[in-house]
Amino acid sequence: MIIGAGPRGTGLLERIAANAAELLPADRPLDIHLVDPHPPGGGRIWRYEQSPLLRMNSMAEDVTMFTDESSTIEGPVRPGPSLAEWARQPEEFAPYAPVPDPAVRQELRSLTPTDFPTRRAQSAYLDWTFRRAVAELPPHITVTVHRETARSVTGPADGPQLVRLSDGVLTADQVVLTLGHLGSTPEPRHRASAAFAARHGRFHLAPAFSSDVDLSGIAPGEQLILRGLGLAFVDLVALLTEGRGGRYEETADGLRYHPSGREPVIHAGSRRGVPYHSKTGYRLQGPPAPLPRYFDTAAVDGLLERPGQLELRRDVWPLMAKEIGFGHYHELFHAHPERTALPWAGFLDRYDRHGWYDPELAELIRESVPDPADRLDFEALDRPLTGLRPADPEELQRHLRAYIAADADRRADPAHSADLGAFLGLLSLYAHLPRLVAAGRLTARSVAEELDGWWSGFFGFLASGPPGFRLRQLLALSEAGILRFLGADLRVEPDESTGTFLATSPTVPGHTVRGTALIEGYLPRHALARTDDPVLRALHHSGRILEEVVADDTHTHRSGLLSTAPADGRILDPGLGGAPHPRRTALGPHTNGRSYAAFARPRTNAPAFRQNDATARALLHALAQPPEPVGNRETDRGPRGTRVTDQGPRVPRGPGLLGCCPVAPGQ
Repeated sequence: MIIGAGPRGTGLLERIAANAAELLPADRPLDIHLVDPHPPGGGRIWRYEQSPLLRMNSMAEDVTMFTDESSTIEGPVRPGPSLAEWARQPEEFAPYAPVPDPAVRQELRSLTPTDFPTRRAQSAYLDWTFRRAVAELPPHITVTVHRETARSVTGPADGPQLVRLSDGVLTADQVVLTLGHLGSTPEPRHRASAAFAARHGRFHLAPAFSSDVDLSGIAPGEQLILRGLGLAFVDLVALLTEGRGGRYEETADGLRYHPSGREPVIHAGSRRGVPYHSKTGYRLQGPPAPLPRYFDTAAVDGLLERPGQLELRRDVWPLMAKEIGFGHYHELFHAHPERTALPWAGFLDRYDRHGWYDPELAELIRESVPDPADRLDFEALDRPLTGLRPADPEELQRHLRAYIAADADRRADPAHSADLGAFLGLLSLYAHLPRLVAAGRLTARSVAEELDGWWSGFFGFLASGPPGFRLRQLLALSEAGILRFLGADLRVEPDESTGTFLATSPTVPGHTVRGTALIEGYLPRHALARTDDPVLRALHHSGRILEEVVADDTHTHRSGLLSTAPADGRILDPGLGGAPHPRRTALGPHTNGRSYAAFARPRTNAPAFRQNDATARALLHALAQPPEPVGNRETDRGPRGTRVTDQGPRVPRGPGLLGCCPVAPGQ
């Protein structure tokens, strides 16, 4: 049984289909049950029923659900189209079914490879991916979809698992939790802010998924403080402006925003004080860099062979930084050699010989790359407002508008394609970073402050930004007075005397903004002890799962992630002495796998594909064993579901179901 039928559950199903011919004999019938209250394929986050204003932060050609020649997996590679390739001619890819919404059909027809699609267009692609995975299953495997919420999983390690739904119980030999992005009940500081807002009749929103929020409690013209300048911020601003009837107009002077009069005044800030860097809107101009070069298998082996504990910034980051730099300078030297002062071979020979922080490497870069704008400066990228002291809030607005305009211009100009080379170097790190983390060699403080803290935020800032047109929209909103920037190291405190939220930033000392509404504008971070998923909550309360806890003599870090076995995602069970549960598996961002939680980019050997393939093969090996009777069709009646045939149409499913398990002979 697969609980969670979104992209990760669909990807696992695709790998089961790919590996079944090798690992599951034809005399072992298998009935797979997918449980999710939302449509299979898209799941909750990528469901069709969300605002058409919400977009992906990846270009259509950079999104795929299929393995390719770069995939280092044990199972067979089964190539398939990227979103862009599928959208161009969806009727050419079986099993074809017309997209019901005419607006989405029109978007797909006009979609170019470098467009940033709506999330509803991605939902259509994921729906087709799910139907293709089902169609590729061999005849002895069936799929039944239950549009239900799983409530609990019980059962012995050596026997059938009972999965309780809202209308009955299903029995399964194997259960996989592919739950996707999960929320948590608010942490104490957010509960305190919510209580303050309730006492004073104010609006407060804790971290949430943008497609799920209700913003109707924010009044037109209200002074809103929005903490966070990442992807959630961008989505929320779109919903509070265009979503309330405002519109943009292209003029000779740039984009202009025409308010509807229903918008709040949005005061936004964060730790860095600037929006995420936008995604590049172009392709590489030179040949792809042969990644990885410095942060590869041998490098990680070398790190793991060192005595003692490791720290990310001290021991690992120099290799990671050098890898990103290799991607950056490979593109600069190959695509824009007129802006370099050495031949590539000479540069690379010296670059190979020095560490990232060696003075000789800094001198090489100064000598070889004359323009500082072409050099990679991580410190300046990480804290762009350091040292800035504007005279007043208006000077800050002018500075931020200039900063955002420059970023949008640079990310739209192929002359700066070295930025894309750095981005690809950044993505390549995830080929080996999960193995290093899984080895448990980082100190607890480093995991807490550097891996889950600094690195997670820095990666998102550089790699998970919005499309470039979103930055143009932010500029237009700023010029219209709808959006105002607060600065870096934002601090928000409640003021009981006035019933307002006070926002301050050291960027503009002495300046305070009073807000009557507060939104924590960032995505919720999963915490197992506060999870909003009923299955995980029940397993946690019964002591059958473990939160990842990293501890040493000086620090203890509770990550909030579910502890699983690195090899195949088996859930570590305290009832089994912390050993992997033989019948329960979990994959996705709520686990300690820590893979890059985004759609795979073609030809990047995506970690999610490797995880899905290893898990699918482990499941099929287990299910191929001689079957044991599990239940009785006359008495063990489960809830009704929807049977999915190999051609795509759906017919009602009868009672008496087995979940993801071989049917015993004679049943």
